[in-house]
Amino acid sequence: MGIYDRDYERNGGYGQQPGLRLDGPRTLTTNLVLFTFGIYLVQLLTQPSEAKFPGVNGPGGSGWFTELFALHGNLLQQPWRIFELLTYGFLHAPNDLKHILWNMVGLWFFGRTVESHYGRREYLLFYLVAIVFAGAVWLVAEYLSHQGQLPVSMLGASGGLTAVLILFALNFPNVELLVFGILPVRAWMIAVFCIGTDVLGAIQRTSNVAFTAHLGGALFAYLYFKQGWKLGNMTPTGWSLPSPKRRPKLRVHDPGENKPEAESETDKIVDEILKKIQAQGQDSLTRRERRILEKASKEYQRKRK
Repeated sequence: MGIYDRDYERNGGYGQQPGLRLDGPRTLTTNLVLFTFGIYLVQLLTQPSEAKFPGVNGPGGSGWFTELFALHGNLLQQPWRIFELLTYGFLHAPNDLKHILWNMVGLWFFGRTVESHYGRREYLLFYLVAIVFAGAVWLVAEYLSHQGQLPVSMLGASGGLTAVLILFALNFPNVELLVFGILPVRAWMIAVFCIGTDVLGAIQRTSNVAFTAHLGGALFAYLYFKQGWKLGNMTPTGWSLPSPKRRPKLRVHDPGENKPEAESETDKIVDEILKKIQAQGQDSLTRRERRILEKASKEYQRKRK
């Protein structure tokens, strides 16, 4: 059973709440889902009516576009196709709609919370590197199994999604999820079950599901969490994601009140800290910044009384 065959629903919530929200800025996770569906549409448009030339039409006769960007088992013999290690993660089986549906539902469901926790930039880097890492693990496993002789290929976001799911469980192990909408199970149990089924599937090799890619994604998430990696620190400092435009805040002006200069300066500092949380996540805050936020929160609550 692949990752896209698993059905989850969250009970309660942490961070982003389940359900479609039409207000506020669109999340990066939503953009990734929409982009992946856009790629899927291109796959459908370039899919031949019948697979006359399996070697040219792509995996299972899925078309030249899918053939070009899927990850092939003989990549080690064709290193100039290194881009496949990333592009395969945005492709899905054209003849199997549930493949992309379950993957994107899972990504949208778990990804929004992970994005909220780590920030847009770090989350995007994590997802992309997880896809590459999962693809590399699958590639090595296939090469060792077949010595790169079989014309096998792999596509799908399952490796990246598994990494997001495992990272969610590592951060929030005791959050309850409703399996099939009725059975409450803690997140860490879901993670253990997923890894267990993937290990069993990789050993048995009785289906065309890329279980080793799932395991590669899970391994990357574990290393990322345990080692405390910050991928944003490994990229050029000038690179950043465009932040979604926010509506200007409404403020009530009292002509009779002269706001002290020190209080105005504190507001500026708090605004900068909040922008940092949005861009890089809560873990990026220093102890001093956390103290400033706590003090500002207490002051705000005192004024409201």
